[in-house]
Parts: sequence; C-alpha cells; structure tokens
Amino acid sequence: MNTTPFPTQPVTSTTTSGQPSSPQNQPQDNSAAIPGRSAERALVLGGGGSTGNAWLIGVIAGMFDAGMDVTKSDLTVGTSAGSTAAAQIAGASPSELYAAVLAAPPQPQRQRPPQANSTQTSPTQSGPMQPQPAQSGPARQVVDHLERTQKIIEASTDPADMRRRMGAAALELAATADESRQRQWRETVASRLPSLQWPQRKVLITAVDARTGNAVQFDRHSGVELVDAVAASCASGFAYGIGDDRYIDGGYRSNAENADLASGYARVLVLSPFGGRTRTPLEWGLHLETQVAELRAGGSRVETVIPDSSSEHMFGANAMDVSMRPAAAQAGYEQGRALADQLNGFWNG
Repeated sequence: MNTTPFPTQPVTSTTTSGQPSSPQNQPQDNSAAIPGRSAERALVLGGGGSTGNAWLIGVIAGMFDAGMDVTKSDLTVGTSAGSTAAAQIAGASPSELYAAVLAAPPQPQRQRPPQANSTQTSPTQSGPMQPQPAQSGPARQVVDHLERTQKIIEASTDPADMRRRMGAAALELAATADESRQRQWRETVASRLPSLQWPQRKVLITAVDARTGNAVQFDRHSGVELVDAVAASCASGFAYGIGDDRYIDGGYRSNAENADLASGYARVLVLSPFGGRTRTPLEWGLHLETQVAELRAGGSRVETVIPDSSSEHMFGANAMDVSMRPAAAQAGYEQGRALADQLNGFWNG
C-alpha cells in the first residue's frame, strides 16, 4: 500500500484554470462562492488531535494579532479537532482562545512513544508516526487504535468500503462500551466551546454515518446542536449517537482536512496539523495534495499551512498528549505571526 506525504513547505500557492474532478459528498450549492460574488473565502481546519487543535488556535491567533483575521471567512470547514476549532473561533476571539490554552493548568506528561525507522500513521486519516512496542496507558490506546484502523484500511477496496468498515467497527466497540461514555464525551466537548449556538456564518462540520458509511456535513440548518456535531466529528474510534443515528470521526470522510468541501471558492486557506499526509492508497485520491490540485484546477487560489520542522513531533503519535498543548499553540502562534504578512494579500486582496 503506497502512501505519500504532502509537500513539506509551510506555504504553497498556485492559481490555475481548468475543471476539477467531482469529489463525492461535496456541498450541492456553491453558487455563492463563484469568484466575483461576495462569498469568496474558505477556511479549512484539519484534524490533528489535542495538539492539533492547540496549533490551529495558535496559528489563527498569531495571524489575528498580526492584522490578518481569518475568522470572518465565508465558509469554514472543520474536521475532527478542526471542528472544535471552527466552533471555538465562532464564539470567542482568537486572542482569548490562545490565552486560554496557555493558561490551562499543567497536565502530566504522557509516556512518549519511542522512535523507530518504519512509519505508522495518525489517529484519524493523516499524519505519519512511528510504530511502537507494547506500552501501557493512553499511549498504548493510541497505538492500538492505529493498528486496528490500519488493518481496516488495508482490507478495504475503496473509500466507501473503508467508511463502512470503520463504521461497523465503531458500532461493535460501542455495543460493549459503558453507556456513560457518550454523555461524558458530550460534556467534555461542550466544556471546550465558548458558545453552544451555531454561528450565522457558514460552517460545515464533517462526520460519517456509522451504519451506511455515507459522508455527512452538519451545519446550522441540519437540526443538530453544535455540540453534537462537533462531538460526532471528533468521535475518533467510537460511534457517537445523535437521535437514532450513529456517526464516526469526520477524518474518515476522505482525510483529516476534507478540503474538497471548499470547491468553488476563490480563495482557500488550509491549516493542516498533520501536514496533509495520508495512510490510504494513493489511487483512492483522498490525500490533501490531490484535493488542493482539484481546487486549483477549478480556479481557486489555495494556500496551505502545516507545522514546521521544529514542531512536527507534537503531532501524529503525540496528538492526544494534552501536556503538549501549550507548546503546540505557541509554535502555531509564531508561525501565524510570521506568515501573516505573506498571506494577508492573498486573504484580503
């Protein structure tokens, strides 16, 4: 099974013409996003676990403090940890959110996975990490999740088959789980959000129907509370219930970014904690590089921001290490401030 990393440069930008391919499950109405109309800017916030969320907040806050406000985008797409960030920036200022990450009580440091020479992957769809020997505690749980989902990917024939298999596995786990798990998870997600109300701006929160494998995008018209949409998008390995339906992590829709949902927008800014890397077969065309190429072929200008080499170690295997959140936020903040001058013309031009 061949996989490839997204190019490692922090920012890329190209504008081309042509027609994109037609990704499945993208929004049906992109008419407001045609260049020349008022709705032109899309912000895509990728998944990346606890550290990825902190990095996203840091990047957005760094840009904001340097005079570039990305929170007023015409469309925000949030996946997994990016869905939490999408909801957070809709309810509080980037500076407040960044300060809250830094002010959080120190957390005990998790056992670090030892490094090795071969590669593994991230907790959702993207982000290389290293295989580890047997461990105990939270680190072992992450590794077990990765190994279990990697076997599902390898057994799948195509993306739809993978989503169905992932959903079936999550439903099987849910059948043996403590009934209080969902309630506790919902309370945890709610505690992270400054507002439980959907914003008036267009926000899409991604998930996957665990029973059918169909991709789902929640918005303020879906009849689903914001906290439930975010909890479903961040569900990782278990099935989150909303009414009679069950959903799994939005990272299984295509990848940790789901940038194809910004199709038709003139300017697309993608923030990817996992650096756009994928562990699905290249021929499936799910990796961020393919989605960016399709956006550009449709006439969009696209910029991607990924963690720099000094902070890469905070993601992948360490994505769920809450003790690293302040450092991840600080790294993102410095990147955001440094890139604001370069990206301001693109975003506000």
